[in-house]
Amino acid sequence: QGQLVESGGGLVQPGGSLRLSCAASGFSLNGFAIGWFRQAPGKEREGILCISASDRTRYYKEDVKDRFAISRDNTNNTVYLHMNALKPEDTAVYYCATSACLSRNIVTAPNDYWGQGTQVTVAS
Repeated sequence: QGQLVESGGGLVQPGGSLRLSCAASGFSLNGFAIGWFRQAPGKEREGILCISASDRTRYYKEDVKDRFAISRDNTNNTVYLHMNALKPEDTAVYYCATSACLSRNIVTAPNDYWGQGTQVTVAS
C-alpha cells in the first residue's frame, strides 16, 4: 500500500523559509508527477506548483513563482517544496499528491496518493 507523508511545516516569521518534504513509501516516486497544494482557513484547496515525471516545474500561482521551488530526490524517494520569503498569506495546510501537471492546473485522479498535510503558519 503506497503512502505519502508530508513534514517540515511549522511556525515561521514573515520573510523566513521552510522546506517541506513529501516522502513516499510503498512505491517509487521516480516516474510520478507530484503536485503541491495548500488550503488556507475558510478557502478551497488550490494547486500551487507541480514537478513532472521529467522534472519540469510548473507554477499555478503567480505569487509563489519567485519564492517557491520544487525538487526531487530519488535516492530518498522524496519531493521537496522550498519556500522562501514567506508571507502571512502563505499560511495554510500544505499537501502533496501524485498528480498530472497540466498547463493550466494540477489534476488528480481518485486513485492518486495524497499526504495528510502539514501546517505552515507565517506570523510574527
